[in-house]
Amino acid sequence: MKILNNILDEINILEVHGNIDAGVSSVSLDSRIIEPRSLFVALVGSVTDGHNFINEVIGKGATVIIHEKEINDFKNGVTYIKVADTHSAVGVIAGNFYDNPSHKMKLVGVTGTSGKTTTATLLHQLFRNLGYKAGMIGTVVNKINDLSEEAHRTTPDAVTLNDLLARMVNDGCEYCFMEVSSHSVCEGRIAGLHFIGGIFTNLSLDHLDYHKTIDNYCDAKKGFFDMLPAAGFALANIDDPRGEYMLSTTNANKYRFSLKKEADFNERFESKLIGEFNAYNLLGIYAMAILLGQDKERVKEIIKNLETVPGRFQYYKSESGVTGIVDYAHKPDALENVLRTANGMKGKGKLIAVVGCGGDRDRSKRPIMAKIGYDMSDILILTSDNPRTEKPEAILEEMKKGLDGLYLEGKVYVITDRGDAIEKACNLVQTGDFILIAGKGHETYQEVNGVQTHFDDLEELQKYLK
Repeated sequence: MKILNNILDEINILEVHGNIDAGVSSVSLDSRIIEPRSLFVALVGSVTDGHNFINEVIGKGATVIIHEKEINDFKNGVTYIKVADTHSAVGVIAGNFYDNPSHKMKLVGVTGTSGKTTTATLLHQLFRNLGYKAGMIGTVVNKINDLSEEAHRTTPDAVTLNDLLARMVNDGCEYCFMEVSSHSVCEGRIAGLHFIGGIFTNLSLDHLDYHKTIDNYCDAKKGFFDMLPAAGFALANIDDPRGEYMLSTTNANKYRFSLKKEADFNERFESKLIGEFNAYNLLGIYAMAILLGQDKERVKEIIKNLETVPGRFQYYKSESGVTGIVDYAHKPDALENVLRTANGMKGKGKLIAVVGCGGDRDRSKRPIMAKIGYDMSDILILTSDNPRTEKPEAILEEMKKGLDGLYLEGKVYVITDRGDAIEKACNLVQTGDFILIAGKGHETYQEVNGVQTHFDDLEELQKYLK
């Protein structure tokens, strides 16, 4: 049990109704997860508004309400705390409730459009191999040392995040490597966290359904670096056109890495991983390790044996000599990168690309991705990838607009069912050919009309590619 007044440290309180020294058993953002003496934070979301559930959570036992909208009906035995913005307050409140675990470890954030998962995962691998206790928070999985927990979003909500960090501290973790999404910056999920440093990987077209413009998206990423402390460090890939912008107003110490120009970090090393995109990931990982005080030669030695991340350029070689690649590429730049790498590997064989675009997401990238797939493969198969609440056929029609009537016989196929599309690709190949299945990567489901059913690209590939 924590004392409310202590949990509100650093919070700008506008109004108080009730006992400021009330006991608090838990912090919740979810009206379905309430226990006696819970503190409930009413968040205003794009779909639901937590203020509409205040009476419901009080009925379930909540005794403290954090709100930003006016309340006129105050219940006896309940403390109401009004703040200007509950999104800004919740991270600080959650941190205080869990005794600010991010201050008790070295927390490193990784942000960018592509490469976040690979960078965070490989940093965790590296530091475990260096002998440290370390945690990881990411899109695919969260880790406390070697214990894995399924992740449900790139950056969890502030309460889940601080609970996870607290468990890492309790298990002795000295480091945590964490993916930082643009959404998490805008929604205050990382507010109140103490980062020792951050990495910027790259930036390209994505999430415009949420941010509306590329400039807004860019500024959200930059907002992470602006919150870094003066004693911390900001590390950016300056081969990306927005790398310098990310560093422009941070108070942290600034460092740069590059494959193409003079920078604080230019290095050569060996690795099992393939592709220029992984060269950037590994250089960022190397630079971060050095900034964290690790020995250069020891880091290089471990980098040689770092393993690929599931669903990130994960390849399978059939007995017939065909190579299948499964990758999470669901954005134009990521698709271009993996296709470029696959083309560099295929020699005289042909490359078949299976490409889809998700429903209820940024529609502007659909024709762009189809055109990239057409230009950079020998055969393109357009298919479904989590249509969600949209009709798969409608998504495919938008993708086809990027082809501008380019329908050479045998070059483009449109197959709505993803399993059928993968089977078709496997039937078209010969020895020496490559198949790239893009979009899902590590995901093991297909979501249609709000229902998720099991679907695994690698399983499908292995089923049909003998």
